[in-house]
Amino acid sequence: MRTDYHVHMAETGNLDVDYLRTYITKAKEEGIEELGISEHAYFFQETRDILSNPWVENRRTLDFEIYQKMFDEAAKAELPIKMGIEMDYMPGKEKEMEAFISSRPFDYVIGSVHWIDEWGIDLAIYRDEYEKRDLKHVYQQYFDRVVTLAESGLFDFVGHIDVIKVFGYRPGDEEFLQEQYKRAAKALAKTDTCIEISTAGLRKPVGELYPDPTLLQMCKDESVGIVLCSDAHKPDHIGYRYEEAIDLAKSVGYTEVHTFSNRKRQLHPIG
Repeated sequence: MRTDYHVHMAETGNLDVDYLRTYITKAKEEGIEELGISEHAYFFQETRDILSNPWVENRRTLDFEIYQKMFDEAAKAELPIKMGIEMDYMPGKEKEMEAFISSRPFDYVIGSVHWIDEWGIDLAIYRDEYEKRDLKHVYQQYFDRVVTLAESGLFDFVGHIDVIKVFGYRPGDEEFLQEQYKRAAKALAKTDTCIEISTAGLRKPVGELYPDPTLLQMCKDESVGIVLCSDAHKPDHIGYRYEEAIDLAKSVGYTEVHTFSNRKRQLHPIG
C-alpha cells in the first residue's frame, strides 16, 4: 500500500477544497491510496503557547477553524482525505501540546524536531550555525529531543527523524552516530511510535532519504513501524521518488506500512 500522510498546503495555496482537489488528483496519478494533510502547527494562532519566535510569528497567520472547515467540507464532498497535523516538538511543553492535540479530531499527529532552542536547524537562513558549533554536541542535542519526543507518547509518528543531516553536516564519528540512532530507536519502540520513510531529503542539499539506512535498520530491529511520506509542500512533490523509499524499506526487512484513522492504526502490505 502507498500512503502519503506528510503533506502541506498553506505555504503554496489556500486551505480550501478546490486547492485540496489538486493534491488528491496528483496522489491518484502517483498511485497513492491514502493521502493525509498535516499542516505545520505553528501556522495556527492556537499554538502560540507551544512555539513562538520571530521566524514563526511572521508565519502565524491562520485560525484552526479554517483548517477544520476544509476537512468538514471535504467530508461533505466525499473526498478521501485524512486530517493530520505536524507539531514542532518543544521540550517542556508537553502539557500544552497534549491540550492542543487532544481537543481536535485528528486522524494522526506527526512529531518533528525543527528547533534546538532558537536555532531552526533545517532553515537555510541558519545553515551557517553548523560551521560555528561542535557537531557532536549538535547531534547529541538533536537526538535528546527525538528521544523525549518519543517518550512523550503524544505522536503517531516522527517526521524526518534524521533531518539534522539536511545540509550534509555529520559529526564524523560513526560509533557516536550509531549510539544516537540506537537510543532513538529504543525510545520509539518503548512507546510504539512509528517513523516515516520520507523522500523529502532527496529534494534537500543532503540528497538522501530520511532516515539513514543504518538508523532504519535499527528501527526495524526494534520493531518500530513505518509510514511512507513525501513531506510535500506543493502537489508536484506527492509520491516523489517513492520507489526508492519502498526499496529502502524492503532492504532492511519491512513488509508492511501503517495507516491511521481517528488516531488508530492499521497494517498493510507495502505496495
